[in-house]
Amino acid sequence: MSLAAGRAGVRAGMTIPEAQARCADLEVRPWDEHAITDAVLAATTALLAASPQVTPVAGTPGMWWVGATGFDALGGEEQLARTLLTIAQRWHPDARVAIADSCVAARAATWAPPPRRTAPGSAVHAAHSTPAALPSTITLVPRGHCAPYLAPAPLGLVPMPDDVREALQMLGLRTVGALAVLDPGDVEHRWGAEGLTAWRLARGDDPRRPGLVRVEAARSASVELPAAVESAEPVLFVLRAQLQRLLHACVHDGRAAAAVAITLVLDAGRQYPIEDIGSELVGHTEVPETSDDGSAGDRRAETRPAPTPVPSAERVRSPSSSLLGIPQRSITREVRPARPLARLEPLFDQCRALLESWRIPAPVIGVTVSVPATAPLAADQGDLLVPSWRDAAMNAEAVFARLRAVLDPDNRGDVIVHPEARDTHRVEETGTWVNADAVALAAAALPAPPGASAMLPGVTPAVLRLLTPPEAVEVEAPHGVPGAVWWRGRRLSFVSVHGPERLSGDWWRGDGYARDYWRALADGEGDVLLYHEADARWYVQGWYD
Repeated sequence: MSLAAGRAGVRAGMTIPEAQARCADLEVRPWDEHAITDAVLAATTALLAASPQVTPVAGTPGMWWVGATGFDALGGEEQLARTLLTIAQRWHPDARVAIADSCVAARAATWAPPPRRTAPGSAVHAAHSTPAALPSTITLVPRGHCAPYLAPAPLGLVPMPDDVREALQMLGLRTVGALAVLDPGDVEHRWGAEGLTAWRLARGDDPRRPGLVRVEAARSASVELPAAVESAEPVLFVLRAQLQRLLHACVHDGRAAAAVAITLVLDAGRQYPIEDIGSELVGHTEVPETSDDGSAGDRRAETRPAPTPVPSAERVRSPSSSLLGIPQRSITREVRPARPLARLEPLFDQCRALLESWRIPAPVIGVTVSVPATAPLAADQGDLLVPSWRDAAMNAEAVFARLRAVLDPDNRGDVIVHPEARDTHRVEETGTWVNADAVALAAAALPAPPGASAMLPGVTPAVLRLLTPPEAVEVEAPHGVPGAVWWRGRRLSFVSVHGPERLSGDWWRGDGYARDYWRALADGEGDVLLYHEADARWYVQGWYD
């Protein structure tokens, strides 16, 4: 959400109709999780040039906390703020930077309007002191003045549960200062630990700290083949050995591979269409680790460039110079398992599936295997006497990976799915299909069977088979009760009907519904689920099997 939308009254969590009611000129853009993640990682890496402590704010893409302590010998906080602003403006021209003693005050300063010119020595001047030479997009909150700075800010800038915020507003509290002057004992007695945490934040007491980033060494291995090969078998032989060595190094560091990149160096001396190859070597981007450790006197800086997808041209790198010194072209593909892995067999199965489906337009003269992204190593359980132990869930996940490589090359996540129940009254949305994760399914508890008291002896529970979408039909209902239905060219007479059952809702999200449902027993066909809407049109939504 942009600053202009926020000032127009748009808030996070609103539905699109609610937001458009607040801001008629609102521009709604689709959320691309992969593009946002890539942009956040790229911006985080760039901000490391200014400070070793950089933390993307969880749940708020486009906001970072940056450590601002210890820069006195490097130009001080003003120079750090200018450097951060220069970096942030690569992604958004209206980026803002604020430096304060606490993260909550720094965040509030990025939302504040440009400081007004006030008389020197006044309390307002002390709390909003920004050197005249700095741009208006930089705010420096003086040391020890977080509480005075936060006092006039709205309560929305202090993190707290929604029920606590609503209760404070019902009591007439609109600003952070109004919350800060309350008695802490009364706040804790009425709202518990969550209310006391919000009270402390209102006074500038924020325990959150930017984390120190640990930059890992590049994990890659390159092999020059003795002769150009056109089949995948020699490449797989080399790939397995190099992947095993990289995984051993990851396990030694307590890490697991979240992605494996395979780069094939092709012999450019042969004649083949250059456009069929391209240059797609993806750059190495490490995932920074964060920590909550830090001293109470640390200064924090916050930057707010809007995350945008990084153009693909910026991710192009030249191939390794250690390979054969002849004209070359390289192709890179990545394997991303459903969860980070540190075992050879499941990762190698996915790499082999990728190579078997990969059309290579020229002979291969070199192979580079790298692990561009890692994650903390999980503690798996198994038989210590079987080094090649693999549980059933991992075997299933390996099979899923091979099927996805063949049937889902675009990684849409709609090929291997499993049903998941949802808590809603709209019939067609009571269940949905989600991407299947064998490991997560194996760890989940099995659904409890229905108790004996919920079922009659000798009666098998019927299962509703839904039609997607529901089919429009003609219903004979002379007295308002369905007696027969014309469906798919046939007339079905009803022996008995039960209803109506009124279901309505979802008006708050802009696509509300109001339906009268009937369950009818068709002669010789079984139970059919019908409904009609306010316009008197009838639909068959499914049948009971």
